[in-house]
Amino acid sequence: MVTIKLMTMTILQSIYHSFCNLSFISKCSMSTTQSLAVIALIVIILYFCFRPQTVYLIDYVCYMPPDHLRIPYSHMVEHFELCNFDKETLDFEIKVLERSGIGVEACMPESVHEIPPNDSMKSAQAEVELVLFKVVKDLLSKHKVNPKNIDILVSNCSLFCPTPSISSMIINKFGFRSNIKSVNLSGMGCSAGLLSINLARDQLKVHNNSLALVLSMEAVASNGYRGNDKSMLIANVLFRMGGVAILLSNRKQDKLVAKYKLQHLVRTHAGSNDQAYKSVYQESDENEMVGVSLSRSLLTVAASALRTNITTLGPLVLPYSEQLCFGWSVICKKIWPRGRKEIYVPNFKKAFEHFCIHAGGKSVIDVIEESLKLQKKDVEASRMTLYRFGNTSSSSLWYELCYLEAKGRVKKGDRVWQIAFGSGFKCNSAVWKCLSDTDPNVRNVWSDRIHLYPVEIPVFDC
Repeated sequence: MVTIKLMTMTILQSIYHSFCNLSFISKCSMSTTQSLAVIALIVIILYFCFRPQTVYLIDYVCYMPPDHLRIPYSHMVEHFELCNFDKETLDFEIKVLERSGIGVEACMPESVHEIPPNDSMKSAQAEVELVLFKVVKDLLSKHKVNPKNIDILVSNCSLFCPTPSISSMIINKFGFRSNIKSVNLSGMGCSAGLLSINLARDQLKVHNNSLALVLSMEAVASNGYRGNDKSMLIANVLFRMGGVAILLSNRKQDKLVAKYKLQHLVRTHAGSNDQAYKSVYQESDENEMVGVSLSRSLLTVAASALRTNITTLGPLVLPYSEQLCFGWSVICKKIWPRGRKEIYVPNFKKAFEHFCIHAGGKSVIDVIEESLKLQKKDVEASRMTLYRFGNTSSSSLWYELCYLEAKGRVKKGDRVWQIAFGSGFKCNSAVWKCLSDTDPNVRNVWSDRIHLYPVEIPVFDC
């Protein structure tokens, strides 16, 4: 694609110089109308050559764990007891579990059901194969896509990074072409799903007429923490198994079958701030037990990263009236710092019909709901996803979009705002526009029980 554009520029330069020479030789014999026609032709050619590629989301499939992998509270407490946690640690885990917003249907891989849990590399690899092989097979077969027609492959899994990579595992399993452009991301945390979309989009910009497959998941099996550091124990309770396969395209003919098109993708990285950098941090404790530490400042860091992110996103999506109100409140705050309590929060419901907030935990959803002045229904998909599936890391946003589709709420022209948070610390936003009414009768991971939701989530006293 780049070569074609360079050739086009060379040809246009030749046409331009020939036109100039012809005009000089003919001593301006060419009429003004003819001159304008040549210029218009050049502008049209430039437009069609350099206009940005539209990225279409053809479809996606989320992993549905079998019911026998569910881990109700009683099983989890029993596992904690049999793993020789002391009473203080056990009480802390139970307290976090009760207030997590996660229900009894969330699942763990088979290796975690073993006593003691099997955290070997083999078990992690088995989990990756179980999840990704299933969703890739279902997605490609649903749309009758030959694996050899996939041009770009991007996978992400933060804590499990084997050799060969997860991308190579997929290529080997499904027999992708030898010239496929494949990338595997690790260490990027729960925001890696939208990072993978970003990377696939960049690839689609320069490779015309291409299909991209994006895979997002987190391996739970090999990452349990067995120490007593409270900041690392929280992850034991929040994370559950899950994953998603997403099919993207820049082919014009796919517009007719695509569900969404990507309008905006904004990335924010707050890693230059030490507090943000350390807020989600994998390390070993004093007994050399490795775990992921979640700091007390995490919610503050997330809210700050979101503010920075929407500073860039806002002008792209908000109506001018909201932008003016926000700008005026900022000016007033600077002129009269004591006279105005807070800066105006734009009404993002004027820019989006649906919100998919990373289901990182009940507290995360609460903070974003309050920060953006949203209503309960706006965050319903996030809360119900957390309740039924737990924190599935980078794939959680897609379980939320499945929920909205199963409810029949996403209509043609609707805009969906996906907000992801991850270690580093990162906040990423993606904006999708729906291209056709979604059919709630099309089966997805919510279809079997969508009539039971939303549910009242139990609230425990602090």
